[in-house]
Amino acid sequence: MAFRKFLSALGVNAPEVETVVDTPAVRPGERLDCTVTVRGGGADVDVERLRLDLVVRAEDREADGSAAWRNPYPVAVRDLGAFRLPAGETLVRKVSFEVPWEMPLTRARGIALRGAHAAVRTELAIDGAVDKGDFDRVEVHGLPAHDALFEAFEELGFALHETEVKIGEWTAVMEDRRTSPWWQEVDFFFPAAYGRGRTELEAVFVPRPDAVDVHPGGYPPLTLAYAELDQAGWTAAVDACVRRHWR
Repeated sequence: MAFRKFLSALGVNAPEVETVVDTPAVRPGERLDCTVTVRGGGADVDVERLRLDLVVRAEDREADGSAAWRNPYPVAVRDLGAFRLPAGETLVRKVSFEVPWEMPLTRARGIALRGAHAAVRTELAIDGAVDKGDFDRVEVHGLPAHDALFEAFEELGFALHETEVKIGEWTAVMEDRRTSPWWQEVDFFFPAAYGRGRTELEAVFVPRPDAVDVHPGGYPPLTLAYAELDQAGWTAAVDACVRRHWR
């Protein structure tokens, strides 16, 4: 993004901030790097807070997927703290996020997921006034395991509908190994092969450094190890798991 004037009510004293996402395409478990450049205005100011949030669109946020999200949900925060910004001076800070393993995806197999959005948002606070700034979009691609699972569901005839990020208590499941208060639900339409009367399967993928849990709806998970990734075998395992719970 270009330089943007923050807290314009300060007039000529308002600082300008530019945030550049140096790694705009990442995967869970990787690092997301940003460069923040702050340019002082017409007078010295005391910056109370300069913060970057890695945010996602959650279920109860803007329904139309527009850039003007209302209160997007932060999954990671980097606070650069307070500092003195002299008039006309330029400060450059490097900021890195460790992308959570359970980070919601925005793309799988190179395809954008409906309903999924992620971004870095810059916040500046001076004299008690807070400007949350703009969004710098981030693409969160799936791990090889994610891509294999999406392919497995496609091979079994499931049609991808949309994704949602949900926050709070996740009930009705056993062996919940999540470490985050959010989860991404992937909604598939059932194929006719699984019987009539089936509508949507709400699947949840919970990745870790060595394996991924596949929750078919609110049922206990199927655990698949990355070291044993085999497309035909994983497709068969997903099929057996779904049929076991949705017979």
